[in-house]
Amino acid sequence: MVTEAPVIDYQIGALRDDFDFGAVLLWDTAKLKALIAQIDTEYEFAGLYDLRLRAEKLAHIPEYLYYEVETDTRKSGEKLFDYVDPRNRQVQIEMEQCVTAHLQRIGAYLKPGEYKSLPQAEDYPVTASVIIPCKNRARTIADAIHSALAQKLRAPYSFNVIVVDDNSTDGTAEKIQAIQDDKLIYIAQDKTWHAIGGNWNVAIHDPRCGKYAIQLDSDDTYFDETTVQKFIDAFESGNYGMVIGTYQLTNMAGEILPPGVIDHREWTDDNGRNNALRINGLGAPRGFYVPLLRTINYPTTKYGEDYAVGLRISRDYPIGRIYDVLYNCRRWEDNSDANCDIVAMNRNNWYKDRLRTWELLARLK
Repeated sequence: MVTEAPVIDYQIGALRDDFDFGAVLLWDTAKLKALIAQIDTEYEFAGLYDLRLRAEKLAHIPEYLYYEVETDTRKSGEKLFDYVDPRNRQVQIEMEQCVTAHLQRIGAYLKPGEYKSLPQAEDYPVTASVIIPCKNRARTIADAIHSALAQKLRAPYSFNVIVVDDNSTDGTAEKIQAIQDDKLIYIAQDKTWHAIGGNWNVAIHDPRCGKYAIQLDSDDTYFDETTVQKFIDAFESGNYGMVIGTYQLTNMAGEILPPGVIDHREWTDDNGRNNALRINGLGAPRGFYVPLLRTINYPTTKYGEDYAVGLRISRDYPIGRIYDVLYNCRRWEDNSDANCDIVAMNRNNWYKDRLRTWELLARLK
């Protein structure tokens, strides 16, 4: 069976090394030779990546020119983590070196250690709030809430759990309301458009939100009862605008799925925010310094909202990392990225490329 496989147009922020041009690339020979002459690095993996970053103009011919036989038949949710697979580490090192040099050439490179001061904290009712946005998660929401409520904190720290339900119709609201706990705050959204980003905004601007806001997706669970305390300790050890932890992939029964632990070791204090323009995600779970997050806010989207906020924070503020496993990312058929078709994948990638374009232009200024 022949299926349509469209590609998307290139833009200046399409800096990810997995951008799909298709299998046929046409080059002006003289210009190609000139570009090759500029390269003074011996590459094993990043040669083509360096070439196309140096190319000033790229044109997309929106017509069928050839047939391509697809040999990688994995689902999109399985391909998603190739860039953090330890077996691909040397590839990633080369790609990072390549994009860093590109940013330096064009004047968009951010030097290590140059950050703005964080806004001052006000008085908050609790130290931290676990934020759980949800829509139609009757099967999983109770697991998420119970894992959040089970957190143990040292004195004098305190926390609550804010669940924002975006007009579920499958019994999710009833599952939430059946859980009785003084730490649990339930917010029912109105009928307007919110998506994940809008649900986060409602939670962080609620007066009951804590000084730190810590993510928990409605189909996932915390690894153990120490996750929130580890976030608080990380925030209070440095002036971080955001802290990102480590997670493991599991099925719904808790069994580890390949590639297992996702720790984003490619992030470094010196170069993480430059390399962030190359990769499609910064990791999870994510924690935020709420006085800062309230000045930025989430985009009102249901995909890429976390990446947008992470990019924006990384431009001006330091991001901390926790390399202990804090989170179980449970893969099942209703994950938003479990098995996307090419149209959905293109839509998602186009949005993140556009975020990178805006971020690149801001850094160029």
